[in-house]
Amino acid sequence: MNGRKIGFDNDKYLKMQSEHIRERISQFGDKLYLEFGGKLFDDFHASRVLPGFKPDSKLQMLLQLKDEAEVVIVINSADIEKNKVRGDLGITYDAEVIRLLSIFRKIGLFVGSVVLTQYEGQTSANVFQQRLEAQGVKVYHHYHIKGYPSDLEYIMSDEGFGKNDYIETSHRLVIITAPGPGSGKMATCLSQLYHEHKNNINSGYAKFETFPIWNMPLSHPVNLAYEAATSDLNDVNMIDPYHLEAYGETTVNYNRDVEIFPVLNAMFERISGVSPYKSPTDMGVNMVGNCIVDDEVVCEASRQEIVRRYYTALCNNRLGTVADDEVYGLELLMKKAKVTKDDRKVIAAALQKEEQTGYPAAAMELPDGTIITGKTSNLLGASSALLLNALKYFAGIDDAALLMSPQIIEPIQNLKVHHLGNMNPRLHTDESLIALSICANTSEQAKKAIEQIDKLRGCEVHSTVMLSSIDERTFKRLGINLTCEPKYQTNM
Repeated sequence: MNGRKIGFDNDKYLKMQSEHIRERISQFGDKLYLEFGGKLFDDFHASRVLPGFKPDSKLQMLLQLKDEAEVVIVINSADIEKNKVRGDLGITYDAEVIRLLSIFRKIGLFVGSVVLTQYEGQTSANVFQQRLEAQGVKVYHHYHIKGYPSDLEYIMSDEGFGKNDYIETSHRLVIITAPGPGSGKMATCLSQLYHEHKNNINSGYAKFETFPIWNMPLSHPVNLAYEAATSDLNDVNMIDPYHLEAYGETTVNYNRDVEIFPVLNAMFERISGVSPYKSPTDMGVNMVGNCIVDDEVVCEASRQEIVRRYYTALCNNRLGTVADDEVYGLELLMKKAKVTKDDRKVIAAALQKEEQTGYPAAAMELPDGTIITGKTSNLLGASSALLLNALKYFAGIDDAALLMSPQIIEPIQNLKVHHLGNMNPRLHTDESLIALSICANTSEQAKKAIEQIDKLRGCEVHSTVMLSSIDERTFKRLGINLTCEPKYQTNM
């Protein structure tokens, strides 16, 4: 982890979580439908707030169950129609389904089918279905149910769940996942329970959500960080009143599950005669809270995440894609978590560098607490300079040394301005790293610097201006946690 403090035991988690899911499978006999909330892999939010949690931890845990499991991917047909995009990856939901299929198959997880929910014969959904079937994937249709989730009489009838295609499954554990929220995972699970009961198959439902962590306090920074991460969904963590009433124990859930529980409970009773659960918390199988080994490390990481989410909202608000209310909500979460922007050290360092130079600047905090800065020059933008300065630090190269000569950079600038139509001649971060890689063939220092790139993962960066999508994407690919001032860069 390059000297970073660890707050989470990943190995303990893999073992405990898989054992707990096996216990839940045995509780229901023939089959368990496990709704997977959040990301099955690439869960970088969890890895940021739980240092030690690996982004693919949930996937690795499922691999321990792969002989018993199959995956069903759910996608809302309306999301295909409107080309809904997964924000963290910048790809459409249908493209994400294809990506999920490829990854699951590559690692040996069996994908049984894809379900098109809210299906109304949309042209784009039909085209997507043809694409899936050409790859040998079974496709099922689930429809809009009038009065869902309140009108139980209609929902639990041949015109409700009965109208949905019955998804044929072959394993005891059926993992229901999706490219993003609003895809219809829970409704798919409930529809299957209805059909399984009609076919005299004993089946059950459980939910796997990493956050909020049910057995940690409501105001714990890790739970507040989850609220910050879902501020666009208006999710709010709350005490589970049903669990408190049933067991006298205080647990944390979130508003949507608490609100829908009475309806779910009634559905379970109609399907099976009796509900297996007394609370939304009972439905969950999450063991993350039992694997935190250093609470203070997790608290600090979570507080930093809240500040990052706040700055992301500020920038999106400036771009016109986030409302003022969301920004105000994140400010309130910062107060609850007792954190301010001053707790993010790179902010003050970057602003100070900008004040000294009169131009956009950037700062990076390394795992050992060292602060590195980058300034704007005629050859490099501040972000590019920052990356090169950090690589020099990791490689033990003198700060004054030039990793790339102007003779290397100037031809690239000439190409950008005179042939590619760029107004800004300075090298973007990706261009700088490519140029450095070329220089590594002939320069021992450049070679030594480029070998340090992995050490950038997990570092904190702040820019005094909003960066281009190219630079943002480069920082994301390097695993660097970026924030920006909500300010446009003017042409210089």
